[in-house]
Amino acid sequence: MTSTEAAGYRDKVVAVEPGGIEPVADADRHGRPRQLAWTWASPNLEFATVFVGVLAVTAFGLSFTQAALAAVVGNGLGALAHGVLSARGPRYGVPQMVLGRAAFGYRGNLLPAALMSVMAGIGWFAVNSVSGAFALTSLTGLPVLACLVLVVAVQIVIAFFGHNLVQAYEKYVFAVLAVVFAVASVVVFTKAGPTANEGSPGGFLLAVGTAFGYTAGWNPYAADYTRYLPKTASKRTIGLYAGGGMFLSTTVLMLAGAASATIGGPADANPATAFTGHLPGFLAAATLLAITLGAVAANVLNVYSGALAFLALGVRLPLAWRRAVVAVAFGAVGFVLAWLGLTDAGHAYENFLLVIAYWIGPWLGVLLADHHLRRGTGFGDLLADRSHRNTAGFTAFLVGLVVSVGLFANQALYTGPIPKAVPGTGDLTFAAGFALAAGTYLLLRRQRTGTPEAYPPPQ
Repeated sequence: MTSTEAAGYRDKVVAVEPGGIEPVADADRHGRPRQLAWTWASPNLEFATVFVGVLAVTAFGLSFTQAALAAVVGNGLGALAHGVLSARGPRYGVPQMVLGRAAFGYRGNLLPAALMSVMAGIGWFAVNSVSGAFALTSLTGLPVLACLVLVVAVQIVIAFFGHNLVQAYEKYVFAVLAVVFAVASVVVFTKAGPTANEGSPGGFLLAVGTAFGYTAGWNPYAADYTRYLPKTASKRTIGLYAGGGMFLSTTVLMLAGAASATIGGPADANPATAFTGHLPGFLAAATLLAITLGAVAANVLNVYSGALAFLALGVRLPLAWRRAVVAVAFGAVGFVLAWLGLTDAGHAYENFLLVIAYWIGPWLGVLLADHHLRRGTGFGDLLADRSHRNTAGFTAFLVGLVVSVGLFANQALYTGPIPKAVPGTGDLTFAAGFALAAGTYLLLRRQRTGTPEAYPPPQ
């Protein structure tokens, strides 16, 4: 695997990032771990995060206290995994889905990379574009389609330029988003009241799974935004800033969403307006603007990382700007999907979050089990080796995914036998998938090698 093709990109902001998924050259390394705080806080300071808290009360029947606990548990698990994965970026200088080749093998990694590219570059892009368009429509009075076009265009331009402009946008928008959402949250908390919801174990587990699906949905992006950091950067510091920024932003806004759902008021076809309707005029307008800016903050990561995941499939494009071109293509497809999803955004979003957790649970199980077995070793030579195979990873992933979905899924389109028999279990698919995949991988690797230490020595 060769290093980034055009030397000198380094910290240039308004310059198209060259190449695709090649290791970042030492000459282009820059930045500090603390930048990860706003890299992962800004994209979560948006309405999609708020709506997870709303769902916990309105869809899953929880009280505010129960919803808050579910958010803390789900976000905590997702943020912890994110910190661990982020810390690996600087050593190898490649995107997260390329790092996955060690655990899954070159060909076995194609399925997770494909799922990631569709989830990020198209699925999440569409979800956040819709929330941003609704907010901009409420703020300006323009038709929602016109607002969708504007929001998508800005997102594609930033993602086209690449890593440094993406990071710069997250940095400078953070102050605006943090102040506006902090003030809005305080106002919502002061107006919140008790609900008649008594909650249930099943509803609580559904809320945990939804929060985890939202936060862990960022896990496949982790190393994408740490691979430019110097190799000497502290792993612990990287993990704390990445995981901490994510946990604080997601938890505060989910709590604000849950609190807003206790206030009541008339239902609104525009979910962004329903949330800001509890706020005084100027603050409501500022929050609508922040929702739009936050949607852009999330989606520039989605389309950028989606393009990297697509290139991790081994697609060979003879273009110096191949990542940038793929980002534009993904943005165009995501726009069409967002357009089609304008009419039923809330229900589609709930199902989307749970489906994300379904595949990310097994993926995380394999990746973290492999991380445990490879501790103290190096594997950089495996990442570009097309002959590298690790059937244990792919097998464990499939076992975790198929068995957990088949037995535990609790969706409108399919309900597994366990939640049918015991409705109080809610949806344990993500937890079952993680445990099954991790356990299967550890068992298969030990049987194959006889000892988990039979890995290549450190490089």
